[in-house]
Amino acid sequence: MRILFLAPILLLLCACDSAPPDAPAAVDTAETDVAVPLPSTAPGIRAEDLSAHIQTLASDDFAGRQPGGPGERKTVAYLTQEFKRFGLTPGNGSSYLQQVPMVEITSEATGPVTIAIDGGEDLVLENGKRIVIQTLREDPEVAVRDSGLVFVGFGVNAPELNWNDYAGLDVKGKTVVMLVNDPGFETGDETLFGGKAMTYYGRWTYKYEEALRQGASAAIIVHDTAGAAYGWEVVQNSFVGAEFDLPHKAGEPQPLAVRGWMTTEAATELFQRVGRDFAAERIAANTPGFTGYALPARASMALTSRVRHAESANVVALVKGTETPDEVLIFTAHWDHFGRNFQSKEDGIFNGAIDNATGVAALLELAEAFAAAPPKRSLMFLVVTLEESGLLGSRHYTESPLVPLNKTVATINMDAIQVIGRTRDVVVIGYGKSSLDEVLREKAAAQGRVIVPEPTPENGFYYRSDHFNFARVGVPSLYAKNGHDHIEKGEAYGRKIAEDYVANDYHKPSDEFDPNWDLSGNVEDAQLNFEVARQIANDGSWPTWPADSEFKAARDAMMVPQTP
Repeated sequence: MRILFLAPILLLLCACDSAPPDAPAAVDTAETDVAVPLPSTAPGIRAEDLSAHIQTLASDDFAGRQPGGPGERKTVAYLTQEFKRFGLTPGNGSSYLQQVPMVEITSEATGPVTIAIDGGEDLVLENGKRIVIQTLREDPEVAVRDSGLVFVGFGVNAPELNWNDYAGLDVKGKTVVMLVNDPGFETGDETLFGGKAMTYYGRWTYKYEEALRQGASAAIIVHDTAGAAYGWEVVQNSFVGAEFDLPHKAGEPQPLAVRGWMTTEAATELFQRVGRDFAAERIAANTPGFTGYALPARASMALTSRVRHAESANVVALVKGTETPDEVLIFTAHWDHFGRNFQSKEDGIFNGAIDNATGVAALLELAEAFAAAPPKRSLMFLVVTLEESGLLGSRHYTESPLVPLNKTVATINMDAIQVIGRTRDVVVIGYGKSSLDEVLREKAAAQGRVIVPEPTPENGFYYRSDHFNFARVGVPSLYAKNGHDHIEKGEAYGRKIAEDYVANDYHKPSDEFDPNWDLSGNVEDAQLNFEVARQIANDGSWPTWPADSEFKAARDAMMVPQTP
């Protein structure tokens, strides 16, 4: 998973029939055996099998699993081989692959961003310093000239929450300026959106999408480290170099001409020059009934772009249901990572053992277990590409689903599973988002465990992995991970492992397989997902969203019977 999209270089995907590397020797599990049997009916989910998958996928032979290169070909071949070995059927007609078309756009500003202040001195911001801009348009040149600036608070239009920052405004052809996160974050008021917990409306991706729906030409988000959950340097680094998107479809609106971020310092100076106090306006934007307003200022900015088209692939396989095979529950995990940094003095390979060979290994073990015990409904095992480039593989699937979305019961996602050992708790990313939590709670209790919310819901991790693309189109989605409270060494031990990974190994070449890992907790988590899926796939229920969910309307519309 990732914070903002970083961009591996895509090449045209070529099919490959070469055999994957030999499976590694099983690890010594003497240290990982547990005295108490793990209560599960899941057949054959074992630590040594998880270890073999992780070691293979995170080996140097797979070259960091970069989309489009030899790492992709080996990864796709390995996944296909394993699905065939388990006896799963292809998930896309006669193929285990779903091609994902991509466009790579490398944009560069042709000069500074100039904001002309009515009756005052221009504010000139150099790109890459106090402002960063880019475009996802497939045009060699884009420009916004003398575009009126409009402050739209948090840039939110949420009818179900009686909130519309665009009420009464015409922003067509204009540049909107907005705050990161959503109303209630700064005040902690639980009556506003999710309070401290970020909702979908707080994600930077939503803000650009809504600005486009409102007809804006450009959108600039004001950065804040607490609200964004990352520093300004992360934004700067992520808006440099190639970016990826799905190709623009005929008849759909073009992406924003320009999208970007500015520092709080730059926003403060802008508001000061037009006679307003940014800090006060920021507080006012948290107030129910707030609506945006035009600023006496106009923005001009331009970019040139290099555009290239390419392809990658999702890998998809099915366990056919025994009674209602047209209804499907989907397991997801992303196979891609960042490839190799050839400028590194060391090997420079981003092996991605935790992120996300662990999730793929768990998915493979679940596929093998369910192949031996098919439930009433079908199960799809969807291993997606380009998660690290903005969740694009899963987005392509939801835009071109292989099973109708109104027949898709739910999704269970596995991404960057820590190796801690057995824990007393299970962390739910997006706690309380759907009724899936209750099924998880019951099955976790059978393991002697409790489910707990993620410790930092304000960071919005529910919106940062592949299940989110299913949620946004209405499919209830579960994303749970091993907890931190180690059954023998306590919570501090588990938290330190997680913190050390983020500080030292996340998105770095040091994210490598360790043959001494204790994978007993990963086994237990896979068994837990097996039990949750088995119940839903057998009991005929349809998981639901709460009444105030931002995803409920999409699900309700999807499930309405169509008039012949």
